[in-house]
Amino acid sequence: MLISNSREQAPSKDAVRDVCVQSHRHPSRLLAETTAATFSIPAAQAAQLVQSLQVLSHHVIFYNLSTPEQILNLFPESFHSSLKNLITKILLENCPTWRIEALNNQISLPKLKEMDWRVDMVTGSDSVSRLSVPTCLVQFKMEDSSAGGGSDVVTVELSRESLDTMLDGLGRIRDQLSVVAEK
Repeated sequence: MLISNSREQAPSKDAVRDVCVQSHRHPSRLLAETTAATFSIPAAQAAQLVQSLQVLSHHVIFYNLSTPEQILNLFPESFHSSLKNLITKILLENCPTWRIEALNNQISLPKLKEMDWRVDMVTGSDSVSRLSVPTCLVQFKMEDSSAGGGSDVVTVELSRESLDTMLDGLGRIRDQLSVVAEK
């Protein structure tokens, strides 16, 4: 643990704060080595400490624990009281920033911003079968938050049969969503 025998000097609050913050952001072998030297503990124990602090901070963020009581309940009864309070305080101070970072780094699907459509008639083609056949051009403008908020435009050309199939599928999706929404 972080607190050693009373004969040895306990690590500073700043050292504990540093390992908590660093373990959340990017735990590494170097951090474990530095932690081992700072706290005068074996390298394996330091690696376990860094990993445990990372799991703890991610747990606090994932479950949106925002009060000292919620976090304190995660520690075993035998855990050092002052250290438990210090780690809880550090987590509560850093959680808002870590939540924002997590939200900014999460992967998401593109979102539909705009949709436009038109019907075209082919009036000239090297294939007689394509002449005077209406097609529907659907243009989707997508916002991709994972690509820095940029926009992509996707154009799809549909024959009447393809459009009928797509509309039938969308109708089924609408019906299933209505059933789920009613429950």
